[in-house]
Amino acid sequence: MIRRIAIATSLALASASVYATTYTLEPNYTQGVFRWNHLGFSSPAAQFSQGTGTLEFDPADPARSSVNVTIPLSTLNTGVPDLDEDFRSTDFFDTVRFPSATFKSTRVEKGAMKDQLKVTGNLSLHGVTKPVTLDVTLVKIGTNPRSSLPTVGFDALTTLKRSDFGLGKYAPQVGDEVEMRIIIQAVEAKPYADYLKAQEAKEAAKAAEAAKAKDGATQK
Repeated sequence: MIRRIAIATSLALASASVYATTYTLEPNYTQGVFRWNHLGFSSPAAQFSQGTGTLEFDPADPARSSVNVTIPLSTLNTGVPDLDEDFRSTDFFDTVRFPSATFKSTRVEKGAMKDQLKVTGNLSLHGVTKPVTLDVTLVKIGTNPRSSLPTVGFDALTTLKRSDFGLGKYAPQVGDEVEMRIIIQAVEAKPYADYLKAQEAKEAAKAAEAAKAKDGATQK
């Protein structure tokens, strides 16, 4: 009897971590910031934003986790219009032919410190796919006080060689190595889908009310 109870308990504990929770990335809080050396005089920065994708995360067993992110390169912003245009041109990202960058994880391991992970995956950029390892920190897991939705946040750091992705123009005068920081905020998928539907319904009701009021005013 005791043996059966022990076996049942072991199976329950094992099954508890079999499934990671599915999260949806929040585009407004999923972005990448990269920095490079410019002729040895300065270290300018640029940003990509509006990332979309999914995250499977199990804090009890991070190795079961995975992430899939797509970032539209049309959101590239340096704060310098001429440089933005140059980066989007065929000299660099060629955003007409390659409108997005993607990262798909292949392995997740615990890092050296608590709340740290090493996430390895394939980065596809400018028509080239290369393995990349991210040093990831779990920022927070909990309930968003504004939306009341289960939310998780991460910061990730890595260094890339832009020439590996066919983006090496002006190297080595302009640094080949690029420091990349990725910010991810994700919401538990099902509650988030329900929340978005409720928000859409509210907006539709507001629009219908506004149209009704406008018609009433016109008829007068």
